[in-house]
Parts: sequence; C-alpha cells; structure tokens
Amino acid sequence: MSFTRRYVPALGREVHRLGLACNFGIDAAGFDEGLERGMDTILWTWMRTGHLRPSLRAALARDRARHVVLAGPTIGYFAGNIRRGVERTLRDLNTDYLDVLMLFWLGKTSALTPGTIEAALRLKEEGKVRAIGTSIHDRVRAGQLAVDSPIDLFMLRYNAAHPGAERDVFPHLHQRKPAVVAYTATSWRKLLRAPRGWDGPPMSAGDCYRFCLSSPHVDLTLTGPANVEQLRESLAALERGPLSEEEERYVRSFGAHVHGGSPLQQTA
Repeated sequence: MSFTRRYVPALGREVHRLGLACNFGIDAAGFDEGLERGMDTILWTWMRTGHLRPSLRAALARDRARHVVLAGPTIGYFAGNIRRGVERTLRDLNTDYLDVLMLFWLGKTSALTPGTIEAALRLKEEGKVRAIGTSIHDRVRAGQLAVDSPIDLFMLRYNAAHPGAERDVFPHLHQRKPAVVAYTATSWRKLLRAPRGWDGPPMSAGDCYRFCLSSPHVDLTLTGPANVEQLRESLAALERGPLSEEEERYVRSFGAHVHGGSPLQQTA
C-alpha cells in the first residue's frame, strides 16, 4: 500500500492519510479539489465552516460511503449534550450517520463519565455513529484510555517539537488498536520558521506531515489549509514518502531546538 493511503482497523476501511480540517480558511473550490484528489476524512466543527456546508452536503449525497466524517457537539459534558449535538449535525449535513462521534478536548469541553459513555454507545447501537473518538491533551490519560475504554479513535498533539505521544500513548495501542489522528503537525506554524540560533533551514509543512505519518502508530494527520495552494503543497509532499533516516535525524533535532532542548530532553 502506498504511503498516502492506509487501512485503519478501527474504522474498518482504507483512508487517505491527510485528513481535512475545514475551519482554517480554505474555500469551497479548494475543499472540492481536496476531495477530488482522494482526501476522504473530514474533521467538521461548527467554527468557521458554514461556507463549506453545501460542498460537504453535496459530497455526502453523491457517495456517502466514500467519506469519513469526524464531528461532535461543541460541549460534551452530559448525555443530553452529546445526543443533541449528534442529531443536530446529522440534520445539518443531511446524513444518517457520523463515522466518528468526537468528544472534543476531553477534560476541557467534554467529559468521559458513565452517562456520556452510555449516550455515545447508545448512538452507536442506533447506527447514528459508527465509532467513538476524542481529542485529548492529557497523554498519560490517553494511554490509559487506549487500553481500557470504548474510544475507537484518538486525536493527539504530535509533531517534531512535541513527540511525547511516543512515550505516553503509542506503547499502549497494541491491545485494542484504536486509530490515531495526529494534529498540530506544524506546531501552530512554529516548525515553519527557524528559531534563533538554528543554522539550517526550517521544516516545510510537507516535512511536518511526513514526520507524523512516518510513525507506524499514526494512521492519519490533519491538515488545515488556508487556501488551495497550501493544500496542493501538502498533497505533493506526501508523494515523497516517509522520511529517510537522515531527514528524521534532522527534523527531530530541529524540533527539539524549536521546543527549547535536546532530543533527549524533549518530553512535551
């Protein structure tokens, strides 16, 4: 299988390894081009996405099975929040199900309690969602949840400046094999500029995505293009395949410098 696509057991299907976040400025034409070029996983939120709703609805109407939609309620503290958020999204996108119900920012804007777990599992039983996912900053907790929770997909901060998931989460994935989606691949663009004292070039956005996807534990990484040019650059970069050993040494050293330490000291 190529570097650009991967079978993900937790989703029961193959996906393009760049997932498209819709809330960073890309217009409808760029969104449509991404789908036409094989991108099939869409992170959908309620923030700054209204201009793309007609395009996503049309894509789902044409071929629902081709696309993987990750979405969830803005607030997920209670069972009622979760059900209302899912059913509102289903109406808004004119679809019968979400591929992944996302409990966003677990511990901050959502909670994993007996009530929220029951609500998510009931929605799954009803066919309104097909998998349960979460985005989470607490990596130690994520590692525990990877072992003993019903969560099927983890959205984790992972990049060359913040590789701590390699220690806290990845060693725990083998038991249940949940999916892993990396986000903040560019560390909010900090990896795209050389810090003071660095004597070489910075990483490109494509390098950042290739770093994430070179890990055998990462199924896909999110890209949030502001325009179609950024989208095209990222897709082109993936054609170069995984990082070479020399490239990986360079980007890890660069990422550690951006973070403010040596690779051995990097824990964030």
